Amino acid sequence: MAQGATQAGVRIGIDTGGTFTDIVAVDAASGAMRVTKVASTPKNPAIGLVRGVVEILKSADADIADVAGLAHGTTVATNALLQGAIDSLGLIVTEGFRHVLEIARQSVPDGYGNSYFWVKPDRLVPLHRVREVGGRLDFLGRELRPLDEDAVRAAARAFKQQGIEAIGICLIHAYANPAHERRVAAIVAEEYPEAVLSLSCEVLPEYREYERTVTTLVDAFVKPHVGRYLRRIADELGPELRQVPFLVMQSSGGVAGAEQVMKKPITTALSGPAAGALGSAVIAEIAGFPDLVTLDAGGTSTDLCLIEKGRPTVTNGGSVGPFPVRLPMIDIKTIGTGGGSIAWISREGHLKVGPKSAGADPGPMCYPNGGDQPTITDANLVLGRIPPALIGGGIPLDRERARAGLAALAVQLPGDMSPERLAEGIIEIANWNQANAIRQMTVQRGIDPRDFALLSFGGSGPAQSPAVMALVGMKACIVPPNPGNLSAFGLLAVDWRTDHIVTKVMHESAIDVAAVAAIYAGLEDDARKTLERDGIAAERVRLVREADIRYAGQSMEVRVVAPAGPVDVAFVDGLIDAFHAAHRKTFGYDYRGRQQIELVNFTVSGFGVIERPAIPRLAAREGAAVPPARRLVWFGGAFVDTPIFSRAMLAPGETIVGPLVVEEFGSTTVVFPGQTLTVDPHGILIIRAEGGEGGR
Repeated sequence: MAQGATQAGVRIGIDTGGTFTDIVAVDAASGAMRVTKVASTPKNPAIGLVRGVVEILKSADADIADVAGLAHGTTVATNALLQGAIDSLGLIVTEGFRHVLEIARQSVPDGYGNSYFWVKPDRLVPLHRVREVGGRLDFLGRELRPLDEDAVRAAARAFKQQGIEAIGICLIHAYANPAHERRVAAIVAEEYPEAVLSLSCEVLPEYREYERTVTTLVDAFVKPHVGRYLRRIADELGPELRQVPFLVMQSSGGVAGAEQVMKKPITTALSGPAAGALGSAVIAEIAGFPDLVTLDAGGTSTDLCLIEKGRPTVTNGGSVGPFPVRLPMIDIKTIGTGGGSIAWISREGHLKVGPKSAGADPGPMCYPNGGDQPTITDANLVLGRIPPALIGGGIPLDRERARAGLAALAVQLPGDMSPERLAEGIIEIANWNQANAIRQMTVQRGIDPRDFALLSFGGSGPAQSPAVMALVGMKACIVPPNPGNLSAFGLLAVDWRTDHIVTKVMHESAIDVAAVAAIYAGLEDDARKTLERDGIAAERVRLVREADIRYAGQSMEVRVVAPAGPVDVAFVDGLIDAFHAAHRKTFGYDYRGRQQIELVNFTVSGFGVIERPAIPRLAAREGAAVPPARRLVWFGGAFVDTPIFSRAMLAPGETIVGPLVVEEFGSTTVVFPGQTLTVDPHGILIIRAEGGEGGR
């Protein structure tokens, strides 16, 4: 059966985080949605994934036979890069390019005003594991010297003798002609069949040797990690669930079949955060706030994304840790502030929060078998802002142990500070960390954050985001239904996606329209075939053309959407007009009529359009409202008797003045004094400054 068509049964989204694995199940026929959380299993995340699938099926009274598909967001590739020792990686390059990683780029990262103080990070591959092979192509892909196959065999044997498991192959100008790289791969496979190979002509067929080399090496490095992980999942799923389509979220904001991901796993580098951004875009459209910043705060970190006109920003050049990679990815900023972020005292005697996290094991001090250092979660518990048990009572919390941990930390600070005052300070530091990150994403790009709303989700986000909204002066703070599971929901709301690119530099005075048409036709054919291999029905396929363009003499390009329709002179004129407009929007000026342009890269993205799950409207309340519970919650330097609402009891259209707390499975929302909470028709919570819209 072709994928992408409407199917009866249950579709399940699984987002594996550092602390919890979030599960969302949607019935394709009725639209009914169920959510749950299970503890992540860091040593083997596949165990937590399968445990969550089993639990959600049990709660939905469904069988394995009812499952229509699984969609998964994972951080395996990211964690491998950030935490793993890169000690089994080799590189094959064209003779004369052995030092491509050492030469790198001349740019110095922000924050180093004087390059004297900046030290280049360690190379992905040390020089003694880089092997040169003879042979050369020119920039048009024409062979200048034939490939030295004996040198390739010698390199393969040397890597085998050294036990190098993963090998990147990156030859000069392979983006213009992949023949030499493919022959290298064939020879290495003969000599060393156990090796894992990544070819630059497959990973990134685009010019710029350094970025192409690094991206290829990153793909080679994560390929064994992702491969083992997906095989473990298949083993844990069992024979019945293995027959169900299993999709993996990509950094670009689309899903792909597990087999496609295995071929190019670097596409999953920001898999989990991307799902949250796409789920946020759905909520933004429903709530009527097309311009917003998303804030996904989990147990370990906070991910932020800018959404304009209902669409998250996509960049084709980002980084994973210190490694620059050139692949389409949703532009997400991550900071080390999450519920498990540890509070500590610096050598200068200053209170710090994060980036080190207690994670899932051992977890915050208040957790059963928790750690021995206080965290943001411990601070919120001591202040009464979160309930005495999490995820519906599944994790009981020890408030007294958390308070004792804060008291022990407080004695290291000057003055007679109570645990509650210290907890308040911890939360304030965390809030400012998030507020400053939002300002960097907006003000530094010429965007006024007062024109934007803040959409908060994740297990720990809504407890603090209304305060962050106030610090930045944003219009509103939006909390979607089941905020702790929005990333898992986002996995069910995104299309299949495949991206294809070709470098072909053409000056405006010498644009070959026929060649441009042939390039786009080839890319579109590749995209269709890739989606067909995932089982996408032809009527569900949508293709989007784009191009990277620059002014002649520039070194960096701007990506623009290409016009639809036949590729002719009018098409090229429209493409150039789009570039001038995009350049003016991005940089504040353009050289229309004064400087000619160059076409650099041609890209096609193929989408397999799905049926998105709907968020139903809330039913009107029947009968009188249930009186809220009450609890002492710390606000403004003292405990205040505060109403505690169950989110399930809130009615559409209801407006409540803070302070108050809203509790639900997986998350808690805190509304501060001077703020009001309104429930929209779909059950989305909208928090504003009392008596106004907030912001402007």
